[in-house]
Amino acid sequence: MRKGNEEEQGMKILVVTVAGMARRFSESVGKDFLKCLYYKENPREALLFQMLRQASSFDRYIIVGGFLFEELTEFIEKNLSDLKDKILLVKNGHFVDYGSCYSLYLGIKRAEEFGYGQLVFTEGDLFLDKETFRQICDTKSDVVTSNGEDICADSAVAFYYDMESRIHYLYDTEHKALRIQEPFTAVYNSGQVWKFVNKERLERIAGNLSKEELIGTNLVIIQKYFGLLKRKEYQQLRFQRWVNCNTLADFEKTLEG
Repeated sequence: MRKGNEEEQGMKILVVTVAGMARRFSESVGKDFLKCLYYKENPREALLFQMLRQASSFDRYIIVGGFLFEELTEFIEKNLSDLKDKILLVKNGHFVDYGSCYSLYLGIKRAEEFGYGQLVFTEGDLFLDKETFRQICDTKSDVVTSNGEDICADSAVAFYYDMESRIHYLYDTEHKALRIQEPFTAVYNSGQVWKFVNKERLERIAGNLSKEELIGTNLVIIQKYFGLLKRKEYQQLRFQRWVNCNTLADFEKTLEG
């Protein structure tokens, strides 16, 4: 028993949330479509396929879906069958009336069944360069990520450091404007991938969320976890190539080079 428990303590879990309704992407395609499953010629082009393939070091993949859940299940069974022993599908029944916080919450709650040592969370509509993603997976510390894209209110999740080097996340659900109402030392475009190595802190935060917080964005949990940490207590890694696929035009960029 002790050996098994020790092995579980080092378990690495990847949580991918893909429950959202993807209105902008569906409009650009011309029909309802789960953007993490989209491909032009080969299923290997799909964001979810690429993400799981380059995350080979993980022991479990927890995928939280909602919108077009049956199509998600079918894609996994057809194209990722060799990973079926590692993949745990979780259904978010509130993908219409709740925000992204609830999907992350469900992923964390599912992960609690395992004595994991590391949990990486990523949103499922991202194209990520393999080398930086590998660094995130391999490091033993907490990680926040950034990218080199312009910080635009209609698409970016941003973060800044205040005068005490504390991190603060910014996002406008209406995609109109981002506001910083205090002095700051630096501002970045978030890579929307995070690594958590303090299981107790993460689960305590998730377990104490209010109803109001649960219907908000996943940044509620992110801010609670990283907001009180000192800058030296975690790493900040920057993606060299990163695409947030909000539209078909964005997806086209992932096929370049």
